[in-house]
Amino acid sequence: MAEFTMELSDEQKEVRDWLHGFAADVIRPAAAEWDEREETPWPVIQEAAKVGIYSLDFYAQQYFDSTGLGIPVAMEELFWGDAGIALSIVGTGLAAVGVLANGTEEQIGTWIPQMYGDANDVKVAAFCSSEPDAGSDVASMRTRAVYDEAKDEWVLSGTKTWATNGGIANVHVVVAVVDPDLGSKGHASFIVPPNTPGLSQGQKFKKHGIRASHTAEVVLDNVRVPGSCLLGGKEKLDARLARAREKAKKGGERVKNAAMATFEASRPAVGAMAVGTARAAYEVALEYAQTREQFGRPIIDNQGVAFQLADMRTSIDAARLLVWRASWMAINGKPFTAAEGSMSKLFASETAKKVTAQAVQILGGNGYTREYPVERMHRDSAIYTIFEGTSEIQRLVIARTLAGMPIR
Repeated sequence: MAEFTMELSDEQKEVRDWLHGFAADVIRPAAAEWDEREETPWPVIQEAAKVGIYSLDFYAQQYFDSTGLGIPVAMEELFWGDAGIALSIVGTGLAAVGVLANGTEEQIGTWIPQMYGDANDVKVAAFCSSEPDAGSDVASMRTRAVYDEAKDEWVLSGTKTWATNGGIANVHVVVAVVDPDLGSKGHASFIVPPNTPGLSQGQKFKKHGIRASHTAEVVLDNVRVPGSCLLGGKEKLDARLARAREKAKKGGERVKNAAMATFEASRPAVGAMAVGTARAAYEVALEYAQTREQFGRPIIDNQGVAFQLADMRTSIDAARLLVWRASWMAINGKPFTAAEGSMSKLFASETAKKVTAQAVQILGGNGYTREYPVERMHRDSAIYTIFEGTSEIQRLVIARTLAGMPIR
């Protein structure tokens, strides 16, 4: 087990600096254009693939960093560049992780390469879980998967929403209900291969922020996939459902806690994204305050501005520390006895919203225009308090954990 440390190793610093250079030289110059276009930045993704950032190998190396800091450091630097473009680069990872966590070796070897493509022909993947009536309340999911034993096929029907890369993905990973009586324990994940009949893109959302990331509905109209597309296989699914039914009879507390641990472990990565955006806005505001003069002196000489910058930097550093702590705990198997994963995501996301708003205020009228990036950063920051569990959900999780109550 790696000791918790706030000092990055030389190798981690090298990766951080490499990512920072890519974010500064490739992502940032393209940020305003793709935000205005509200389209997937394929050329930037291709550049990321050429240098090895857009690949499963890169993210696997960061994920298995024994200190737990590989992923948060990477997320912070990429999202420092631009949140929308960064999400387009890392969005495929959501689907890839779903396959890695639940798939067989054959499924991993078959589908993950098709999610990324290669540097000359990049592809993206989509993870489809949320539904119009099932966001935070995953137990209300309605998309069904019915097994056709005669043909060894699963038939998927329903509508998914808020899917990053939904409809434009080469491979879709879809979560569906196989046993409605078990609530969220009756769900399973399926691969929908490229060009499968019945899958189509529904509404593409025109968003407030992260506009360079494609977000859309995915409609599944009697989509048939081979039995081999059930992640983990049917034998494993049948065994898991049988255990869930048995535990439901005895009380499902242990199952709920295991599911909660999975969510807790993933939330610090979103916190790191928020830290990156907050840091970017703070740096713009600091430079502006040092060079912008009013009444014959830089505006940073005014306490009203200087104190804001002091609070901004303090909050950013505090958020990063919470993210790093939770990331270290997750990789080393430490129990989240106080919902530390949710804590990190809650504080970092709220910090990003506050810091970007303060940056706009410090820049005044200029901050309100698209001539300066803080306007875009402020819009982008709103997503962090919404996806991967809203701030309200995080507070609920933390409160119920502290009270020793089950997390539903």
